[in-house]
Amino acid sequence: MEKLIILSIVGFIAQLIDGALGMAYGLTSSTLLLAAGAAPAIVSATVHMSEVVTTAVSGISHYKFGNVDKKLLFRLTIPGAIGAFIGACFLSNISGEVAKPYISTFLFLLGFYIIFRFLFRSQEKTKRVVSLSSKQSISLGLFAGFADATGGGGWGPISTPILLSKDGMAPHKVIGTVDTSEFAVAVSATLGFILSLGWETVNFLWVIALILGGVIAAPIAAWLVRIVPGQLLGLIVGGVIILINARTILTTWISNENIHLYIYLFLLISWILIFIYGIRKMKLAKKHMVHFQESNLDEEEAVNKP
Repeated sequence: MEKLIILSIVGFIAQLIDGALGMAYGLTSSTLLLAAGAAPAIVSATVHMSEVVTTAVSGISHYKFGNVDKKLLFRLTIPGAIGAFIGACFLSNISGEVAKPYISTFLFLLGFYIIFRFLFRSQEKTKRVVSLSSKQSISLGLFAGFADATGGGGWGPISTPILLSKDGMAPHKVIGTVDTSEFAVAVSATLGFILSLGWETVNFLWVIALILGGVIAAPIAAWLVRIVPGQLLGLIVGGVIILINARTILTTWISNENIHLYIYLFLLISWILIFIYGIRKMKLAKKHMVHFQESNLDEEEAVNKP
């Protein structure tokens, strides 16, 4: 019983992060389940089955709060579902660990670009919504869906940063659309695992525990993403991408484990300082805007005086 309560808390935290940032439900849940000793394929199957429910609730919540780009949602859903099904069948026979370091390196660098973009570009630019072309959407959906099924999580970490790196993509629309489209990815991956491994491989108590926590967190996360400023969301997403992928890169490319902690601390402290700088920059911009509006009002009053 104690283990199920812990798993419910894990589901709550994972969905809160995923719903607010558009990523990390699978990564968070999979990491903890793997630490408990479960096999990679069984972990991915369990997580994706729980995501069928949590992503449905999350998608409905994001839709109600106006966080979904319907055109982009349609373009991502079908290729994402196809990629996830292929990935689930693939993982049943071959490990996806080989490609992880290369995907993580790409995402790691993309995280820095996202931070740079949202730190040094005007917030107004992120309010316009620009959809991907059909060709780009299909490629992204297939790749992210496949990576999600083989890695136990990857739809959000791949789709969200790539979409945010596009000029004009509104952060809350990107996060809401990615989170909503993940329902089809979870359903497709689950079908692939069931067909390849069978029902007996899934721990349904784990699934139910993860679902309970995730369902509670989904509407809270959808509300948070609507009220948090887009610039801060961009900085948060960029930092999360860097920290999540840093572990894979360090364990793969740097054999000296003694320096791993120092690199983690350097990245974390740098992210915190950048975040603080971003908040100060937003406050200054807001203050200048208020001053500008007050000046315009004074000029209008002066002109209107008889």
